Amino acid sequence: MHELVNERLIWRGVAAGGLAGLLAALFTRIMAEPVIQKSINYETARDAVENALRKAAGLAPLPPGPDIFGRSVQRNLGAPVALVVFGMAMGALFAVVFVLVHRRYGERFKPRVLAVIIAGGAFLAIYLVPYLKYPANPPAIGHPDTIHARGNLYLGMVAVSIVSLIAAFFLARYLAARWGGWNGTIATALVFIAWMAIVMAIFPALGHLHTNVVQYGKQVTETPLPLKNAAGQIVYPGFPADVLFKFRLYSMINQILLWSTIGLTFGLLAERALAPAPRAARVPVAAPVPTV
Repeated sequence: MHELVNERLIWRGVAAGGLAGLLAALFTRIMAEPVIQKSINYETARDAVENALRKAAGLAPLPPGPDIFGRSVQRNLGAPVALVVFGMAMGALFAVVFVLVHRRYGERFKPRVLAVIIAGGAFLAIYLVPYLKYPANPPAIGHPDTIHARGNLYLGMVAVSIVSLIAAFFLARYLAARWGGWNGTIATALVFIAWMAIVMAIFPALGHLHTNVVQYGKQVTETPLPLKNAAGQIVYPGFPADVLFKFRLYSMINQILLWSTIGLTFGLLAERALAPAPRAARVPVAAPVPTV
């Protein structure tokens, strides 16, 4: 019986994640895609200016980047499918975590409340904390030679964040038993913030990666700086700050939309799946008619 309920919950998680991914895809298509296009236009124009400078200096032009799929396919098919599939995967993982937590704390929290708590924790550990160290960047930001290093650093930050949040949960239980729920929660939050600040200080800034230091000097990020000619004159501006701000803002809203939809939708579905079956009403039996 429990296995059947768990399987139903996982499929409900997949459905909730698919809906969340669809809503995130619609938001991305309407709000984020114009910003992404501006970023690509900047990169294309900057490459043309840089190639002109290289030609004037007698250097070979930069090789064009791979363009396996056109922008129309990426915008209208690739990104939506990727977000829906990602949402379904996160929804299934969310359901597994919910089942494990519900077995132990199901009597203390209603399914909707528990789902919202888990969704908030997932957003915090999987996205928000790593985002504070390595925020999302549009296509024009980031050098091809550092893509593997950047990916490994981000995944490392996600792993540390998840493990730290789980450890903070057990620390909160320990401190709550001794100092009370409120004091234990506040103390745990402060410890978690201090610990993650130390971790972020240890993890290198993207501009401090070896390849970036050798080619561009030590910078904080990989955001393109103004392009200068041999005389030191600016011939092309740096990456627009407003485009970068909008992209990062929309990326955060996208993730808030994703995890809030998963938490609220799955909570509703889980509450229905876990509700006890109604008992059949007892039908009164008519008394037998006496015979003469």
